[in-house]
Amino acid sequence: MLEINDSVAVVTGGGSGIGLAFAKYWVKKGGKVLLGDVSKPALETAKAAIGDRVEILVCDVTDEADSHRLATTAMKAFGRINLVAPFAGIIKDGMMLSPDRESGKVSAKMTLDQFRSVVDVNLTGVFLTVRECAEQMINNGDKGLICLISSTGSLGTAGQINYSSTKAAVSVMPKVITAEFFRRGIADRIRCVAVAPGYVATPILEGMNQKALSRILDNVPIGRLIDPDEIASLVCELYRNEALTGDVYFIHGGLRLSSKG
Repeated sequence: MLEINDSVAVVTGGGSGIGLAFAKYWVKKGGKVLLGDVSKPALETAKAAIGDRVEILVCDVTDEADSHRLATTAMKAFGRINLVAPFAGIIKDGMMLSPDRESGKVSAKMTLDQFRSVVDVNLTGVFLTVRECAEQMINNGDKGLICLISSTGSLGTAGQINYSSTKAAVSVMPKVITAEFFRRGIADRIRCVAVAPGYVATPILEGMNQKALSRILDNVPIGRLIDPDEIASLVCELYRNEALTGDVYFIHGGLRLSSKG
C-alpha cells in the first residue's frame, strides 16, 4: 500500500470543482500538490485556502509547452511526481442537429468550435498532461498512479456528443497505458485508472433550476448528488491500493440512465 503523506500530486483544473476539492483532500491527508489552471485568481484563492503544501502554475492543458512546464515545475518544486490527476475539463452542450418542430428541417447544429474545443481540453489536454508527467515519473524512478476523470457521460448522453466522446476515449486510456507500461516492465510501478462520476455537487449543478435538478435526482437511487469529497476519497484509495490498475471505477450513486440519455 502506498502512503499519501508527503506524496506529490499534479492536479489540473485545480482552481475549482473536483480538482480543487481533491487538492484540499490530498493535502489534509499529508500530501503535496502542484495545482494547474488557466485562471490565476482561482489558483491564488486555492493556495490561500489550502496552505503552503501547494504550488500553483497558470497553464493551458491544450498547449504542449505549458504541459511540459507543468511537469518540470512539479519536479523542481517537489523532486518527484506520485499522482497525475488531469482533472481539467469543460462542457459545451448542444444537440448535434436540431430540427425545427414545425418545418421538420434542421434549424441549428453543434458548431465545430463547440465540438473541437471540448475535445482539445478534455482529451488532448489529458493526453499531454499524462505524457509529460509520466515521462518525468519514469525518468526519475517514481512510483504512483495516473488517475483520469471519465464520466457516466461516457455511456452516451443526448446533447453531449462532444463531451461524451471525450469521456469515452478517456475510459479506454487506462487499459492502453497499462498495457504499454506492462510491455516496458513498469506497470507495477506506475499504474493507471479512471474515475467516472455521475452528477456531482458542483456550483453549476447546485445552482440550476430546482425542478430540473429534481428530475436528475429521480434517477439516482441514493437520492442526492455525489459530494466532491467522496470522489477525492475514492481517488486516494485507488492511489493507496496497488492492486488496482487498468480499469474504470464508477461513482454515481447507482445512477440509472434513461433510454433517451
